[in-house]
Amino acid sequence: MKNKIGLIGILLITLLACETETPLSVSAENFSEENISNCNNAKCPEITVNYVLVEGEQSISEKINNELKTFIIASLQIGEKETNAQTIEEAAENFIKTYKMHSAEFPDMAAEYFSEINVSDIFKNNQLLSFQLKQYKFTGGAHGYGTTHFVNFDPATGEKLSIKDMFSDFDAFKKVAEKKFREAHKISENENINSTGFWFEDDTFYLPETVGFTNKEVLFHYNQYDIASYAEGPIELAIPIKDIQQFLAISVK
Repeated sequence: MKNKIGLIGILLITLLACETETPLSVSAENFSEENISNCNNAKCPEITVNYVLVEGEQSISEKINNELKTFIIASLQIGEKETNAQTIEEAAENFIKTYKMHSAEFPDMAAEYFSEINVSDIFKNNQLLSFQLKQYKFTGGAHGYGTTHFVNFDPATGEKLSIKDMFSDFDAFKKVAEKKFREAHKISENENINSTGFWFEDDTFYLPETVGFTNKEVLFHYNQYDIASYAEGPIELAIPIKDIQQFLAISVK
């Protein structure tokens, strides 16, 4: 009998421990060219990286942090050749090395290279962890180029969530999104979606590759060239959560 009671006690403690796992937390981090020793006594391009580090259950936080780190490393890449950098510092060193190589080859370059990257958490509860990923880079030419994306994770597993993972009725949500988009850009439901100059392929509305969440809105961001010319700038849209709550497969509160 005592053995049974002891076993039950152990099981209860184990279950309680599982239920009270350390929740994920997010801390702010930063990196710049000043963190690289070779830049202490030499001129380097400006690099500003503001990002977040997820802490908590290691198997979960590592998945999320690796995904965020991959974005930062890719944002520091110059050219299409795949980078071999494994850390933010290595990626920054490659950026600086390429800049110095280009400046030596073209000493009359009119402007300095620079890179600015911002990774921030914009929503967190026990069902969703949403991040905004922004980068702007200038590596010569008429202008620089920036992008904004979102990435969403299941905090219980660290797995990345697709747009469709987060909606119980994706098609219905998409119809609401198109209606809101048309209203924002004064395109009637009877007009072609491209009637005001947008570039939607096949004249058919579609969502951007990623969407983000706050506790009040679902956020859309079409980057330059996605659906319009560079001169039009990014195209953004925010829809109140209350307007699409019924189509969500997760709680956003």
